[in-house]
Amino acid sequence: MRKVVASAWITLDGIFDAASMSEWFLPYHTDARGKIITEWIMACDIYLLGRVTYQMLAPHWSALKNNEMGIADKLNSVQKVVVSSTPERAEWNNSILIRKNVPEEITKLKEQPGGDILIAGSAALVPILDGSRSHR
Repeated sequence: MRKVVASAWITLDGIFDAASMSEWFLPYHTDARGKIITEWIMACDIYLLGRVTYQMLAPHWSALKNNEMGIADKLNSVQKVVVSSTPERAEWNNSILIRKNVPEEITKLKEQPGGDILIAGSAALVPILDGSRSHR
């Protein structure tokens, strides 16, 4: 059975906000951090994203065509599963939407053969997977 691996970058005082990453996240980048992120991405077979994270990442990474940062090709080719209750389309290459029954649909993905399912960011998504919150 596949594992779901969640990675989240959060400040000690609880900030988990991509809009302000330039203040609390990017100034502290190191090669070691970059290596860990690359390893997680390269090891996954599915990239599981919430709508907000998808909308942030898709325009940037889908425009890259020269394997920038050594991971662009992987991000553009890996299966992306987007959890969203809105009627949006997921147009980034190899993306599908899950709109309802999220825990059950993720369980089906876990039961398929393959590598890890990676969640990066997507603060609202992780609690949904344990069934403690309903998907909005």
